[in-house]
Amino acid sequence: MNERRAARERRRAQEFELFVAGAGGRLLHAALLLTGEPGRAVGSGAGVDGGSRGTEAAERLLTASLARTYADWDRLRGEDPYARTRQEMAARFARTARRYRHPRGGVLDRLAPRERLVLVLRLHEGVAEEQTAAALGLSVERVRVICTRAVSTLRGRPATPPVAAARQAPGAAP
Repeated sequence: MNERRAARERRRAQEFELFVAGAGGRLLHAALLLTGEPGRAVGSGAGVDGGSRGTEAAERLLTASLARTYADWDRLRGEDPYARTRQEMAARFARTARRYRHPRGGVLDRLAPRERLVLVLRLHEGVAEEQTAAALGLSVERVRVICTRAVSTLRGRPATPPVAAARQAPGAAP
C-alpha cells in the first residue's frame, strides 16, 4: 500500500514539475504584470524561485498560486492546470490589490490594480470577457469599461523618444 502511495506521489510530483517547467515563465510574466514590478526578461536564467531584485512580490504571488494548484493537483480531473493557476493568481492578487497601488516602475505602473488585473486577463492571457467578469465578480459591461479605460490610459502615456531621453539625462551632452 505504501509503495503505491509513494509511486502516486512521485508521479504527481513529476507531472507538476513538468507543468511548472512548461508554464512557469508565462505565469511569472503575468505575475510581474499584475504586481507592476519592472522585473526582468523571462528566461534570463532566474526561475520562479531564483530570485531577482524587484520581482519578490510577483514570485511570492506565483509561488502561492502554484502551491494551491499542487495541493489540488489530484482533484483537477482534466481541468487545465494553467487556467487553475491563473485563476488562483488573479484571485490572490484581487484580495491583496491594496499592496500594489504605488508605482514600482513596471510597464503597467500607471494603472490601478483592478485595471492591471483586467488588462492582464483580457489582453495578455486572452481570457474572454464573460470568464473575466465571472472570475472577478463583475458584470461583463464593467469589465469592458475597465479594459477600455486601461488601454486609453496606456495609449495616452507620452512616449519619450530615445533621443529626447538621452538629452534629458543628467550629465548628457546637449
